[in-house]
Amino acid sequence: MRRREMSQKMAVAVVYVAAMFMTIMDTTIVNVALPTLARQFHTRPEAVDAVVIGFLVSLAVFIPASGWIGDRIGGRRTLLAAIALFTVASALCGTAASLGELVVFRVLQGVGGGLMTPVGLAMLFRVFPPSERVRASSILVLPTALAPALGPVLGGIFVTEVSWRWVFYVNLPIGAAALVFGALFLQDHKQHAPGRFDLAGFAASGVGLGLLMYGLSEGPIKGWADSAVIATVIGGAALLVVMVVFELRKAEPLMDLRLFGNRLFAATKLVMLLGSMAFIGALYLVALFYQDGLGLSALQSGLSTFPEALGVMVGAQVVTRLVYPVLGPRRVIMTGLLVVAGAMVGMTQVGFHTDLWWARGLLFILGFGMSGVFIPSQAASMATISPAATGRASTIFNAQRQLGGAIGVAVLTTVLAALNPLHAVAGHVVANLGAYHGAFLTSAALAVTGAFCAAIAVRDADAVSTMTGRRGVRRQPAEAPAQTVA
Repeated sequence: MRRREMSQKMAVAVVYVAAMFMTIMDTTIVNVALPTLARQFHTRPEAVDAVVIGFLVSLAVFIPASGWIGDRIGGRRTLLAAIALFTVASALCGTAASLGELVVFRVLQGVGGGLMTPVGLAMLFRVFPPSERVRASSILVLPTALAPALGPVLGGIFVTEVSWRWVFYVNLPIGAAALVFGALFLQDHKQHAPGRFDLAGFAASGVGLGLLMYGLSEGPIKGWADSAVIATVIGGAALLVVMVVFELRKAEPLMDLRLFGNRLFAATKLVMLLGSMAFIGALYLVALFYQDGLGLSALQSGLSTFPEALGVMVGAQVVTRLVYPVLGPRRVIMTGLLVVAGAMVGMTQVGFHTDLWWARGLLFILGFGMSGVFIPSQAASMATISPAATGRASTIFNAQRQLGGAIGVAVLTTVLAALNPLHAVAGHVVANLGAYHGAFLTSAALAVTGAFCAAIAVRDADAVSTMTGRRGVRRQPAEAPAQTVA
């Protein structure tokens, strides 16, 4: 029995990491190819943004339904079907003969991505008991840290040396390997009957999230005064308010917002939202800073951003093995966010004549600090959630992660635009690095706000079940932990 249990831990981890890696990398690798796509399809540069927006919107639309579908037909079937859809859609993207075809195939990719990441996360936390959640969360560091940093590097190589089509074809071997491995080794874990499909909840949450993601993605590009941006942001927010009202009245809602009544779950979601805003927004801003500010190529920018991934992976080992079991989530999250803020403040000192190794070192520190946010938040968030509610909690987790990243990018790029990233000097238009520095300070402020929220809202006693098995664990917390949510 023990051997069987361990094999499922490995099987779920391998398949989920592969699925998450493809989804996250796809959000960054395509950005490098956008100028080439505009030339290939003979269209305006701003028109190819639909390639990115279509993926993000469909991802947001289908995330809310993922928990119900996974519980209804089984996690194994849902995860493998979603990976298959994502992989086939990637192949179709690579063969697209027009911009319209590419956008349609990207929407299909988003459907697969919106289903596979929440379902895979729920499966992961079901096979790992609370005492091993830190270990499980450290597994997630690989795709979370490596994929967004590796995307621009691979994208630059493919676009420059091979073809833009390989930006999509790169998913095929990963997806095929995950499918074969999952079909051979994954076991299905039956959950309680999820009840009837909440169509009204799906419409309100899916369309609301989709509209809001569209507005947040287009706002920094078209301007926040654009009528389409205003309409989609207001419409998306209004639908989400309606969704909250409807879902709280339902006995079996699609988006179980009652989970926010769980003290630890709500606190870690708030901290992760602010952390995602600071971190994902900073990574996007750093790419602009390197290329538009300092004049580096896409490949140079990607390589100079890569130390962030190394920082997360090194920090994950420190947090998992040495720090979290002794200190618990509260102090680790606070420290991690303050380190992130410090790295962003350091980036305000990077200029035209600064050695790039200084900036690379700061990005390593950024990643190291963020590992102290990712792992404790993920491990602790499910500590008091029952196995039956894990699928619904995973749905909320992934919706929040997507929304947090989109808000972070929107906020930082808006600050950048407001501070004017270009100015005239002696009749020439040059980059205004002060605008980028102001946006870096905004990221630091978001991280500090997250650290403050962690200090007042996260309680180690609630997560004591995730701190077992190491020396120094407080096995008898001073305060009673929060009740498990069924």
